[in-house]
Amino acid sequence: MTPVTTDLDARRIARIPSLAAALLLAVALLLAPAVTGPEALPSAHAQGCPDIEVVFARGTDEPPGLGRVGGAFVDSLRGQVGGRSVGAYAVNYPATFNFLAAAGGANDASAHIQYMMANCPGTRLVLGGYSQGAAVIDIISAVPFPAVGFNNPLPPNAPDFVAAIAVFGNPTAKAGLPLTVSPIWGGRAIDLCTLNDPICSGGEDVAAHSNYVPGMTNQAAAFVAARV
Repeated sequence: MTPVTTDLDARRIARIPSLAAALLLAVALLLAPAVTGPEALPSAHAQGCPDIEVVFARGTDEPPGLGRVGGAFVDSLRGQVGGRSVGAYAVNYPATFNFLAAAGGANDASAHIQYMMANCPGTRLVLGGYSQGAAVIDIISAVPFPAVGFNNPLPPNAPDFVAAIAVFGNPTAKAGLPLTVSPIWGGRAIDLCTLNDPICSGGEDVAAHSNYVPGMTNQAAAFVAARV
């Protein structure tokens, strides 16, 4: 039987793009007081089709690459997956204090994910991000429609390829929207926030925003290793 779309359904569907725009704006506002971490590590790039590919977005004001948190997470994951190969893609975006530019990172991450889906279908994908980079992952996992510069949403079959998501210092967690509550990604997501980190909680300890290595990066790597 053909499903019936009610007026209420239509109104809800029509609101989705505006809700997507609101999410992007909320991410920008929540990141406004963002703090920077220590020097980032250089990026590692996958060659060919690895068994596992991590797509990671660095935090605000870190130099291009995986960033300190991303580098530690990938290194820890490599030590927990036996002999399987782990590639890493550093999301290409400014990571500046213009937080609406996170949409550009979401476009880049989505493009790489879709490339891997098409060209390396046997590779298990892992998405990750730290601080503003976590917001990049929020955008591509929670916004299915174009909004505020995000114009490359993931296709509906992306969950068939993405095994796990790991984010650190996620600004939307402060708004009560960690990725763990996502109806699509919640069961395969870990959304970590250090005690009193002002970016992802109501705390006021600015230094806490840099305290994800090695404890929580190892924790996230163990979570992901169990799912890839």
